[in-house]
Amino acid sequence: MTSRPFTVADVMTKKVVAVLPRADFKEIVTTMQRWRVTAVPVVEGEGRVIGVVSEADLLLKEEFHEHRLGLIEQMRRPDATAKAGSRRAEDLMTSPAVTVTSEASLAQAARLMAAHRVKRLPVVDGHGAIQGIVSRSDLLKVFLRPDEDLVAEVRRDVVERLFPLSHRGVDVRVDAGVVTLSGTVRDSALIPVAARLAGAVEGVVDVRCELTAGTE
Repeated sequence: MTSRPFTVADVMTKKVVAVLPRADFKEIVTTMQRWRVTAVPVVEGEGRVIGVVSEADLLLKEEFHEHRLGLIEQMRRPDATAKAGSRRAEDLMTSPAVTVTSEASLAQAARLMAAHRVKRLPVVDGHGAIQGIVSRSDLLKVFLRPDEDLVAEVRRDVVERLFPLSHRGVDVRVDAGVVTLSGTVRDSALIPVAARLAGAVEGVVDVRCELTAGTE
């Protein structure tokens, strides 16, 4: 059986700093500064996420502090104009929040971040209640896996499964996350498959496939 793929639950930060809808501007800024975060979820009730306030949302007030928008510009940027004149989290937040579940794969979380141009995602349960938060840096944690762990997984889940008769002739080495497969296998058609599967192992940076086909 192959190892369970890493999910958001494996890398997310479970301690979450959040604010209530009625939190005022200064409280939000103070919270971000104190906890060294660049965005905070806005929650209501039993922790249900209804939005996110980011530094970008707050900076609109500074942007328009000395520059008053004309009518045409206000019509072009209605959301920005409204946020610049707001003081409460419920008016400053971006809503609905882009969220992810803890069961989502790291690839799914990364695609969500890229598609919505956000740096972090609140992690919610089936009821929309906050469970944690996952950031871009969290998604990179998987690349901190020790090389010896990668060797063991590639050998067990790729080499031994694909080459049950000739796996002893395969050498697996990993250096800084780069996997090198070398040796002789019986089925040449499975060599590119081995390279692809090794590259799919969580934490692998690259694969060098030096396998050759033979009778041993």
